[in-house]
Amino acid sequence: MKIIDDMQLKSNKKIRMNFSGGDLSSDTGIFLQKEFATKIGFEQIIANSFKTDDTASSRTHTDTKNLEQEVYQTIAGYFREDDADEMRTEPVFCEILNKDALASQPTMSRFFNRTNDTTLEQFEKINCDLRKTIYKIAPPEMILFDIDSTLFETYGEQEGNDYNHHYRSRGYHPLLCYDGLTGDLLKAELRDGSLYTSNGAENFMKPLLKEYLEEYPETDVYLRGDSGFAAPELYELLEENGCSYAIRLKINKTLVQKAAELSDELIEGTRENAIDYAVVYGEFLYQAGSWKYPRRVIVKVEKPENQIAHLYTFIVTNMELTPEQLIQFYCNRGRMENFIKESKNGFDFKTLSSSSKSVNANRLQISMLAYNLFNWFRRLALPEKMRHLRIDTIRMKLFKIASKVVRGARYLTFKLCSSCPYKDEYYQTLKNIWQLRLE
Repeated sequence: MKIIDDMQLKSNKKIRMNFSGGDLSSDTGIFLQKEFATKIGFEQIIANSFKTDDTASSRTHTDTKNLEQEVYQTIAGYFREDDADEMRTEPVFCEILNKDALASQPTMSRFFNRTNDTTLEQFEKINCDLRKTIYKIAPPEMILFDIDSTLFETYGEQEGNDYNHHYRSRGYHPLLCYDGLTGDLLKAELRDGSLYTSNGAENFMKPLLKEYLEEYPETDVYLRGDSGFAAPELYELLEENGCSYAIRLKINKTLVQKAAELSDELIEGTRENAIDYAVVYGEFLYQAGSWKYPRRVIVKVEKPENQIAHLYTFIVTNMELTPEQLIQFYCNRGRMENFIKESKNGFDFKTLSSSSKSVNANRLQISMLAYNLFNWFRRLALPEKMRHLRIDTIRMKLFKIASKVVRGARYLTFKLCSSCPYKDEYYQTLKNIWQLRLE
């Protein structure tokens, strides 16, 4: 029998250490996420809808379990592929997945490489089915499509990566659509890096608009977008599908001329005080050369403090809000940047290292699943005082809780850290999950 030698620190001879503490975990809070996922039928939806074109007759690590493993690892903050090897016998994750050991890094890499355009379609169905369940718990009064693009930098010869002149860097240029009210990521599409912002935006939005028209006809839908989405094809699609929109226009000479009266009004109003900030609002009908008919354009002309220059904001819309209300509605779009930052940094959206664009697109969909699963959990299960917190904070406060595993004849007991400062929040979260009603 091997004798375990204690290690004695030279800095403090009263301290002794050894590795005989038994099975321990630092991620016991992930059980909360698992409990929520089970409540909304996450595993069952995946089992019903997801399957790669795997030719093996049987596998120890199935597609659905590999997908779940990647989702839970992402939520817990384990982004590196090698983490799968280091966590193979991690007790919490093994119990969550009901396995003796997790899939290794090579197994996960082979799983990713089996994904293709067919699995991309499957992810679209999975997202639709999950939304149905979430909306049964908390039906939306309105949906606010916040559409934007961003850059995922690449470092190699990935298929589809290219130089993007706007970001002055190489990478992918994906389209993202969030619900501006809840932060839910409604759709994500990986695109080549050189594509312009609005390229493909019409086809990107068509399935979403169809889904909400057919599944949630009583829900009002709105869309906000920056000047990169100022395309007549998108306006027409939104108008034909009953979607109210506010999309910024790029400044041009004609628009500035149409706002001349407002500019004169601002000059007159600041004649006696050219120092302080001043602003005026207005509107007019405008028809660009590529438009089939005139549309309402809202304009904001402002004079910054201690400046004499005028700044212009033009927004095309089919909404009936006053100019000032419409500008405020559009400017609240700033929350979108926080959603994108959370996605990139908190769920590692930006790391797409495969040489295949299709595999990278599927990786993005898996990250999207992890993001949404957590975002629903945060909104519907966490105590109210914690619902504004970002993923990094929730990981530190609620997910990264130490525990010791005690194995009995009938039960497996995880003894959580006695000094955990968020014990009450842990219990409250469990209670909130159990009280959810899927009506």
